[in-house]
Amino acid sequence: MENYHPAPVDRSRAHLWIVAGLFALALLLRFWKLGTWNFQATEIFTLRDSNTPQFHNPRPLGYLLTYFLVRPLHSLDEFGLRLLPALFGAFTIPAVYFVNRRLIGSRAALFAALLLLASPLHVMYSQLARYWSLVCLLSAVYPSALYIGVRDRDRRMLAVGIITGLLAVLAHPVSVLLVGGPLVFLLGRLRPANLRRLWDQPAGRWGLIIITMLCVVLAIRLIPILEGWFTEHERNPGNSQFLLRRVPAGLKQMFLVLAYIESLTVPLFVFGALGFYLLWREGDRTLSLILISTVIFPLAFLALVALRAPVSQYYLVPTIPVWFIGAGVFIDRLFLSYQSVRPSWLLPAAVIAIIVAAGLPTLISDYRDGRRFDFRGAARWLEPQLREGDVVFSDQFMVLAHYLPNAEVRRLRSPEPLEQAIERLEGDRGGVLWIVAPAASHAFRANLKGGGLIGWMYDHCQLRQSMGVGRMDLRQEYLQVYRCPPAPSNESAAPAPSTRS
Repeated sequence: MENYHPAPVDRSRAHLWIVAGLFALALLLRFWKLGTWNFQATEIFTLRDSNTPQFHNPRPLGYLLTYFLVRPLHSLDEFGLRLLPALFGAFTIPAVYFVNRRLIGSRAALFAALLLLASPLHVMYSQLARYWSLVCLLSAVYPSALYIGVRDRDRRMLAVGIITGLLAVLAHPVSVLLVGGPLVFLLGRLRPANLRRLWDQPAGRWGLIIITMLCVVLAIRLIPILEGWFTEHERNPGNSQFLLRRVPAGLKQMFLVLAYIESLTVPLFVFGALGFYLLWREGDRTLSLILISTVIFPLAFLALVALRAPVSQYYLVPTIPVWFIGAGVFIDRLFLSYQSVRPSWLLPAAVIAIIVAAGLPTLISDYRDGRRFDFRGAARWLEPQLREGDVVFSDQFMVLAHYLPNAEVRRLRSPEPLEQAIERLEGDRGGVLWIVAPAASHAFRANLKGGGLIGWMYDHCQLRQSMGVGRMDLRQEYLQVYRCPPAPSNESAAPAPSTRS
């Protein structure tokens, strides 16, 4: 490695006590109100797959851990299903420090752990009953461990990197994208003469054989998953619980990148990028390029995939730790470069305050409403209103069906099924149509305008209930309940009064 200088590692008890304190705070932030919020759409799939896990599932690890570790001890309710994600999120904080301190130094790793501790994005993933906090934990470990293992010829770290990398792929296949960029970078620097010298060494020969075998195993597992992903979305387009906004190609990729930066917060993105630049300028160009490539490759790959199938911002979760590592490097170098400023901690503290303050409104707001619509509250309000024969249409219909087990709940998408339901209620059942839908909050979120849905609701329904609490950021989570009486039949003697609101 050109101009490589080992990062200083502080093994003093003071740093260990600081990390222990950060871990305790991480537990507090991630367990506070953990079971308060109702399930949201994708958590219903976790509930299903954790009760009946399948080993052939493309992402089985989280479900199997919940089935074997939590289910025997606690019911899989809102708290039980989020117990392991909260623990994984809390353990990510010390993991970032202990693994990455050999890459960027102890103090920089401490800063990275501190920023991750207060990240509203990471707290949200830790309080979500999905596998993303586990993916983030393993992704904070395995790329750094692999790099350290190769760079320092440390077999123990190499083994840690391989094991945690395989576990990350079992947690979610998208985790493998982290090594795509470094592999492209390293292969670009590999010359035939270097390969021959490497093959002549027993350790190098075994290393190449192991890497080849791992690549074959990953290809056998991941290519069918990717092919199935494409064919499933082509066979069932729009098969989702959400009222998704349709965006043309090009804008879709741009929105993906912008939403990713916004979720990280702009200050973290900027200071993280400056950290990568400082590593480059100091001479550790290999590490700088590898860190950058672990972000660029997944972004580019998913942008291409988005041309064929829907791509969630969740798929970029494995790249999240990289930005905190970069920001930690920047703050550490700021601490070292401005010793003439008194007190010396003033500038680093100001940068930390800027990053934390950017995410603070979202963090506070998330503790107010859980960053989710209150479908459980809607179900409690609806249940005494429902009569035999009533039909309910809803966004996130599986969630509402979970909280309304005795009602008929269907997916809300367009006016046509609503028209058919109204006609059937009028002719056969004499019931009422209910619609539970999110209120429009801003231009980049789904709304009810698609296909004339909101117009149909204004003409046939009346708003009966609105629930939600105000937030300090742009993510408003208000849920509305509409009642749609059946239209009067042609044989009616007198027209029914208008219900337009």
